[in-house]
Amino acid sequence: MASKILPGSFFNKPIQVPSHGFAQSRILRLHFASSRSNKSYRTKIFTVMQQHRASTVKDDSKMKIPHVLTVAGSDSGAGAGIQADLKTCAARGVYCSTVITAVTAQNTVGVQGVNIVPEDFVAGQLESVFSDMHVDVVKTGMLPSIGIVKVLHHSLKEFPVQALVVDPVMVSTSGDVLAGPSILDSFREELLPIADIVTPNLKEASALLGGVQLETVADMRAAAKSIHDMGPRNVLVKGGDLPSSLDAVDIFFDGVNFYELRSSRIKSRNTHGTGCTLASCIAAELAKGSLMLSAVKTPPVSDQPYDTDLEITGRSCKLIIPSTEVPRTSMMDLTMILHMFCRVAKRYVETALDYSKDIAIGNGFQGPFDHLLKLKSNIRNSFRQQVFNPENLFLYAVTDSGMNKKWGRSITDAVKAAIEGGATIVQLREKDSETQDFLEAAKACVEVCHSHGVPLLINDRIDVALACDSDGVHVGQSDMPARVARRLLGPEKIIGVSCKTPEQAQKAWIDGADYIGSGGVFPTNTKANNLTIGLDGLKTVCLVSKLPVVAIGGINASNARQVMEIGVPNLKGIAVVSALFDRECVLTETKKLHEDLRQAASMA
Repeated sequence: MASKILPGSFFNKPIQVPSHGFAQSRILRLHFASSRSNKSYRTKIFTVMQQHRASTVKDDSKMKIPHVLTVAGSDSGAGAGIQADLKTCAARGVYCSTVITAVTAQNTVGVQGVNIVPEDFVAGQLESVFSDMHVDVVKTGMLPSIGIVKVLHHSLKEFPVQALVVDPVMVSTSGDVLAGPSILDSFREELLPIADIVTPNLKEASALLGGVQLETVADMRAAAKSIHDMGPRNVLVKGGDLPSSLDAVDIFFDGVNFYELRSSRIKSRNTHGTGCTLASCIAAELAKGSLMLSAVKTPPVSDQPYDTDLEITGRSCKLIIPSTEVPRTSMMDLTMILHMFCRVAKRYVETALDYSKDIAIGNGFQGPFDHLLKLKSNIRNSFRQQVFNPENLFLYAVTDSGMNKKWGRSITDAVKAAIEGGATIVQLREKDSETQDFLEAAKACVEVCHSHGVPLLINDRIDVALACDSDGVHVGQSDMPARVARRLLGPEKIIGVSCKTPEQAQKAWIDGADYIGSGGVFPTNTKANNLTIGLDGLKTVCLVSKLPVVAIGGINASNARQVMEIGVPNLKGIAVVSALFDRECVLTETKKLHEDLRQAASMA
């Protein structure tokens, strides 16, 4: 093929598109040897990864970010294609760059149109990314023309990467044809011989094999072997549409061993983009494990038979071994890693499908699913203020399981009474509860608080806060740092920090907290060995703090006014425990205290 000059390109050099292939070079061949050999390699991989982590900690400014380049088509409905790849990589913690090969008009009904991007512009996109960024893994999706396949092939020869994941997008799950039969020979000749893993669905596997029908798991195994003979290092035949299986079965084949990856079927209309997502997740995991690829280059020398007692955790996996001897020259490489990553990817897709089965986007028969597992929580929490309101700290109710038990109240009844009495924010502080009991109580209290428009925070327990989708957390000086809690919870959650000193208050602000709780102002029985700072200490912290402050510790109806009258504008309220919950009637006590605070605030 003649060289092409990109019109108006700043690259200003011809792009050679050769008609011939190039030699296989990057990926080795994995065979399972004795369990002792496998253990030594797992140890080696772990050691190299630990060394890598240590090196990145030394200089965060040079931290290596895993990078996937996806070469695929755009889906206007955002369920598949480039959009699915971007969302998957984001969910898996990997940077994703894109080269768009086609722009499609599609929705939940099907594909209404395809506009193929010119080959020279695809080449320009590829060179823009490869010439500037360090790409670990390339994942391909829709490649709608022979010329685009050849352009990609040439770019991969010029810019080698750690791994190539080929998702041979020809027929969508909805049945729409996205690449014609003329592309098949180009796939077989140009891409499959250099692919580290190819991930066809049943229709695509059939197309690659000339129309062979795949109706059983045995057919899938035969197809995987036949496709492997075309050159890819590993093959994953996706059997989500297999009519004869009650489970969702995928077949992974490395040239020696077959693996059945099984999971239960999820009944959902929201399955658009599952193939793209699975392949992208594999690519993302490979990018995160790119150092592992270079860590397993030295082959174990063994004359031992295959270890047939292979333990796989999580979803079931069956190992079928066709041979009993390991050649002394066999080399360990990507297959153990890839098999693990395929299992991770399958579990990720299964989790996303299960989460998304009751969402409704579009009117067609095949909707998209939520890659980030966020959409439903956003709907549930739509009442929440987008920015933390410091006025919510006015009457801050902190629960105590011992007190509620003493008075024969459930946690939900106590919280509801406090809110009806005027509490403006609630913190669940259940130090003596088992995690499961705490979580169930938290879920119930979230419903109560949100029905009244009152924020609910969890004391200390980030895991419980995430699991019940509370409005945030309150942490102490010995708990998880606020900056780490923020990374886990996200920017929209409320984070409070207990502070006794100006230095702690300053750190809370730097770490991204929303407010601080300062005290104990007075002696209290609700927290052992709690240092009392008094009103003067509270005022000192307030004057230094750049965050709103709620006073905590020993505050009740007899001294609440004293606290609120110290004369600092960023003191927004008081936090109380026994003054509300160690009383016979929570509603009555909360109303009294709220009125006292209101009067004190009006006189300030």
